[in-house]
Amino acid sequence: MGSYLRYSEQVLEHFMNPRNVGVIPNADGVGRKGNPVCGDVMEIFIKVNDEGIIEDIKFRTFGCGAAVATSSITTEMVKGKHISEARRITKQAIAEALGGLPPIKMHCSVLAADALNAAIDDYEKRKRGEAGVQPVESIFEIVSKDEE
Repeated sequence: MGSYLRYSEQVLEHFMNPRNVGVIPNADGVGRKGNPVCGDVMEIFIKVNDEGIIEDIKFRTFGCGAAVATSSITTEMVKGKHISEARRITKQAIAEALGGLPPIKMHCSVLAADALNAAIDDYEKRKRGEAGVQPVESIFEIVSKDEE
């Protein structure tokens, strides 16, 4: 028989009751990352105040339970932090905050960290007056475009 994955209580909790799901209209930064191998796609939206504090953060994720859980915990880890602090959150810190991830699911914490950093990069570009990432109507648009 096949083996199954063992998830921590924290992973299961964040999968079953994800925090900060949704879109921030007129976000200050949007980060989108995907993994073509597993099909997971994450989108993170941030709202940053004049002091550089992330006042609000939301996410949309298309993927497995670990992808949803890593997105959810990342939003909790970042909310209320300065951009420079948020930038230092690593894939290891995300996985540890969830009580660990099975090795085959560590790519989910990489995606979450990468999506967060992409949102911060987008915020910094917008501050310089450059064009930012535009959110799609639905995250399923991204997934279906990958299949074309």
